[in-house]
Amino acid sequence: MKPAVLAGKLLKALVGLALMGVGVAGFFTVSATFADYPVIPTREDVPGWVRGAFHVHTTRSDGRGTVKEVAAAAKAAGLRFVVLTDHNDFGPREPAYMDGVLLVPGVELSTAHGHLVAFGMERPLEGVRAWMDGGELEAAVEKAGGVSVLAHPVQRRNPWRHDEAARRADGFELYSADTFFRDALRHPVSRLLPAVGASLGQPVHGVMLLVGPQPEPTARLLELTREKPRVALCSHDAHGLPRYEDVFQALAMYLPPSEGTTPQPLPEDPRAAAEVVVKGLASGRALCAFRALGEPEGFALEGLDAERREARVGDVLTVRLPPNAGDQVRIEVRGAGRLRPDGRSVELVEAGAVQVEAWVKAPGSFFGTQWRPWLVPSPIRVLPP
Repeated sequence: MKPAVLAGKLLKALVGLALMGVGVAGFFTVSATFADYPVIPTREDVPGWVRGAFHVHTTRSDGRGTVKEVAAAAKAAGLRFVVLTDHNDFGPREPAYMDGVLLVPGVELSTAHGHLVAFGMERPLEGVRAWMDGGELEAAVEKAGGVSVLAHPVQRRNPWRHDEAARRADGFELYSADTFFRDALRHPVSRLLPAVGASLGQPVHGVMLLVGPQPEPTARLLELTREKPRVALCSHDAHGLPRYEDVFQALAMYLPPSEGTTPQPLPEDPRAAAEVVVKGLASGRALCAFRALGEPEGFALEGLDAERREARVGDVLTVRLPPNAGDQVRIEVRGAGRLRPDGRSVELVEAGAVQVEAWVKAPGSFFGTQWRPWLVPSPIRVLPP
């Protein structure tokens, strides 16, 4: 076959595949218009918790939006705070309100062993360049009074590869919107195409179609929690693709009030407000919620030492779900616990760590449903009886 003829046939084949892809994507676009969110209705009489975004990039590094554009997207999505974490951004920044949204400074550090998010530093990081190759950057963050979090630690592109350093870190990104997106790129037909098509009909549904189980990160988190309590965070890792506002509408980190108290707004002073956010995220009491499925107010995990995030073998944890949560919610238990027949109690059966999450039967790719994570607290360390 002549080269010109072969080239013509290949071109026709590529065009045909492209048209077929557009046609298939159209089915997902149409079905997305029928996807109903939120799945769990929100009660208006339940006080709202402070919600925000963790791990967000701007044009100061590889993000597509300016700080002002990120703040505007957060405001449109109903967020109160954003933790900005541009790559290796060591320029001094102070907490500030912009368009009513609190901007909390942080940084994502690119090391030889993976990426580390640091925030809440009271003093400048010292000797960072030397630490970044030595695997002890967490010590520099601790010395600066900050919190260190392993960023997307099991992601194929940038996993965390230093075991000793992982054991020193304070937090762990369990669910990452950027990781969901990168996983979809590896499955263009089964995951990316449905999400792109759905985004044309309902952008938040497109983002939610990327959300799925994360067994490998969960297993690693539980392994680390056996040694000391860990903070589990859901990371937006937002770069502007998908759009900031769509990712902010899909999930958020929530700062629940102290037990028995009414939620309070963030202080007007930016420094004081940032201190509330940092302490809340670092405490282990903050809650991740895929808010497109429903708001988390009313959720509680009872039967443990809430301050230390610990319990003992033989203890029984009780899951209190938000009002209006019905049969379309189930409790997922991983690690050292066993779900009792009532579907809301978790018996701790061995020493180690346990992860308890609420999952929701959510809209699927076409017109069906699929179970997806909804409410994600930090894991609990289980001590011997």
